[in-house]
Amino acid sequence: MLFTTDAMRAIFSARARLARMLEFEAALARAEARAGVIPQAAADAIALHCDAAHFDTEEIDRAARTAGNLAIPLVAALTRAVAAVDADAKRYVHWGATSQDAVDTGLVLQLRDALALIDADLARLAGALAMQARRHAATVLSGRTWLQQALPITLGVKLAAIVSALDRHRDRIASLRSRALVLQFGGAAGTLASLYEHGLAVSDELGRQLGLEVPDMPWHTERDRLGEIAATLGMLTATLGKLARDLSLLAQTEVGEADEPAAPGRGGSSTMPQKRNPVGASIALAAAVRVPGLVATMLHAAVQEHERGLGNWPAEWETLPQIVMLTAGALDAMAEVADGLDVHADRMRANLDLTHGLIYAEAVQMALAPAMGRDAAHSLVAGACRRASAQRAHLRDILESEPRVNEVLGREAIAKLFDPTAYLGESRAYVARALVRHPAQGG
Repeated sequence: MLFTTDAMRAIFSARARLARMLEFEAALARAEARAGVIPQAAADAIALHCDAAHFDTEEIDRAARTAGNLAIPLVAALTRAVAAVDADAKRYVHWGATSQDAVDTGLVLQLRDALALIDADLARLAGALAMQARRHAATVLSGRTWLQQALPITLGVKLAAIVSALDRHRDRIASLRSRALVLQFGGAAGTLASLYEHGLAVSDELGRQLGLEVPDMPWHTERDRLGEIAATLGMLTATLGKLARDLSLLAQTEVGEADEPAAPGRGGSSTMPQKRNPVGASIALAAAVRVPGLVATMLHAAVQEHERGLGNWPAEWETLPQIVMLTAGALDAMAEVADGLDVHADRMRANLDLTHGLIYAEAVQMALAPAMGRDAAHSLVAGACRRASAQRAHLRDILESEPRVNEVLGREAIAKLFDPTAYLGESRAYVARALVRHPAQGG
């Protein structure tokens, strides 16, 4: 699959999904034995058979279509396996639980692993971009607004802004873990009535067995936790898409300011030998196109009826894993791009001259404003820009012939205003502030 990673694909494989649900069933049996609800011998027999390698994944998937969810045929298969060695223990399989407890907790266990991978890849990407931002803190290029040249900026400040956003996403993921990665255990209608006075004790021990926080209440139809994961990854994917969009625009032939790393077979064309396509950006942008709709599906699915939703809960089963896998693929692709980003500083500097000095218009305006007022300075420079464009002349030449400009600035001062390094504002300071969480590393 082009749009995810092998590691994330493994976490959400059909076999892994069963394994996590069986992990719930084994932990449930052990917790109930510890609470005195079922015999220890039964718990041992159940746990012994909670090995996904011994189950027919395809058969269980087929049966789930008829049963309505994956837990029903899986529990049936586990019960048969336990019954083959201990006829008494089979009575205690899935004791007091409901299908959604196994499905949701199994998903939470998968998400715990998945978010750890995403956080590691986030750190990798942020670190690579921080290194590039530090390296190019003084590399000047055209800042662009509405796809038009605006003012000189540095590549460092452009990349540092993304690093700052990625750090915020890491903070969000760290924060949501305690809220979202929690046990689901409520029984048939969310009250654990079938466990009588042992419900809370079993729930607490089950959470301890699985290493999950136990929430104040079961959340069968309160889906904000999963919605928060989906929305957070949606925002992350949007940031990755923004980075991909900018780098792919810089890689356009007519711009030529940066390229993705070159490698044999990377970014080629089936017919055009010269092509160096931005394939990493393409993967991230594809994810950024797909994920918002999937996030919307998760939010729509959160409106569930009473104590168990009809159709909306099942809508989550494939949707959230898709969001996670697409995010992982986009992260991996952009980390590879950031690691080997090919920057063409000479082309960046050359492109600053494309407007024949118009990119320095604000610098001139602000230099004139203390003497003549901002509005007058703006009007004067705007007129000079129009004349420069009409005459295909350099803005500096037009300004040097303008008496009102010379009265305030003079030829030498005008010339200094057309130095791209002289009007970078707080670029260096912003880069330094954005990278405080990323100590300097080689290169």
